[in-house]
Amino acid sequence: MALQIIDRRLAGKNKSVGNRERFIRRYKQQIAEAVRRAVSTRGIREIEQAENVTIPRKDISEPTFHHGQGGVRDTVHPGNTDYLRGDRIARPKGGGSGSQASDSGEGQDDFSFTLTKEEFMQLFFEDLALPRLLRTHIGENPQFKTRRAGYSQDGTPHNLAVVRTMRGALGRRIALAKGAERELQRLREQLRLLLADPGHDETEAAALRHRVEGLERRIARTPWLDPIDLRFRAHQKVPVPNSRAVMFCVMDVSGSMDEERKDLAKRFFILLYLFLTRHYRDVEIVFIRHHTQAAEVDEHEFFYSQESGGTVVSSALALLGDTIRARYPVGDWNIYVAQASDGDNFSNDSGNCRALLAEQILPLVRYYAYLQVAEEEQNLWQEYTQLLDAFPHFAMRKVAQASDIYPVFRELFRKQGVQA
Repeated sequence: MALQIIDRRLAGKNKSVGNRERFIRRYKQQIAEAVRRAVSTRGIREIEQAENVTIPRKDISEPTFHHGQGGVRDTVHPGNTDYLRGDRIARPKGGGSGSQASDSGEGQDDFSFTLTKEEFMQLFFEDLALPRLLRTHIGENPQFKTRRAGYSQDGTPHNLAVVRTMRGALGRRIALAKGAERELQRLREQLRLLLADPGHDETEAAALRHRVEGLERRIARTPWLDPIDLRFRAHQKVPVPNSRAVMFCVMDVSGSMDEERKDLAKRFFILLYLFLTRHYRDVEIVFIRHHTQAAEVDEHEFFYSQESGGTVVSSALALLGDTIRARYPVGDWNIYVAQASDGDNFSNDSGNCRALLAEQILPLVRYYAYLQVAEEEQNLWQEYTQLLDAFPHFAMRKVAQASDIYPVFRELFRKQGVQA
């Protein structure tokens, strides 16, 4: 009979999962840099794709051992006649990367390989987490943990409590056999005294022997371990608080947000959306768009709607506060907000925004991140700056080009305790 082996590993045929993971760990710095470059050059729809990574040959070269010249040798190094200290040496012609020319007709290219989609996204969001996330509530689908619940008479062999079982067996043996052992000891002493008398009665001695043998058989039949002695460690599942969190994504779509600025904001929110959906199972995401009026929309409309208009940022913050109070009690939810805007606002409205944040929103949320997709600091930025000292969980950053999005995103959501 022929034996057929089918390889069902996710890595596919003739690939080593372990070796690939070790390679990625070893050259993690170079690979992470390639991931950052890819993010800054990709379009919005291409962020979640696989990536080709090239590592310079010199970075993966291995040290080698070889035989040197033996014996004792004296060598004089006279130095050089071309350069003095402080001279600048020109760059070698031909560059220092890519394949290297060789007069023997042979060369060696840089090493290239492809990161899978999952590997790319894992490196993409490494060391990121929602700040100040607490486990505060037992939700509709509670999580459970197992804890000790004493002992039971039923269970699986690996849960057998040996010490507790032997303690029970010893107690049972003492209870059942101790009286018989005392009686046996008394009868043996009585028999010994009787046999020591030369004129003893053989009938009485035979009766004592019979009683002694009966007690010995009774004691011998007492089992060392009985099923009623078995004790197993018992466990029970108890509900534990889980992390219920909601992320509010607030985006300015007013007329001052041109296509370039909207693209920056959408890049930021797409990164945030991918991060949340890949790292957290129970996080709800609420999308709010605003110009002069704010509205809660679905995911597709948030990213692809072409609606535009004037700018009244307070309309979005008012809707945000109403939604929190109506649907997300602070005692049950970890509330997060990410807002993206170019900072332009109706002149008399920015003060209202600061007041709404300070009085109605920031006291309720775990973390609030504001992203300005413009370099120039406008009135909204100036008003928000006044909140930084009073609210340490309020963060502000600016981006002016696509290459700034990924570093700023990692800075805003870096896991606590991880160095930048």
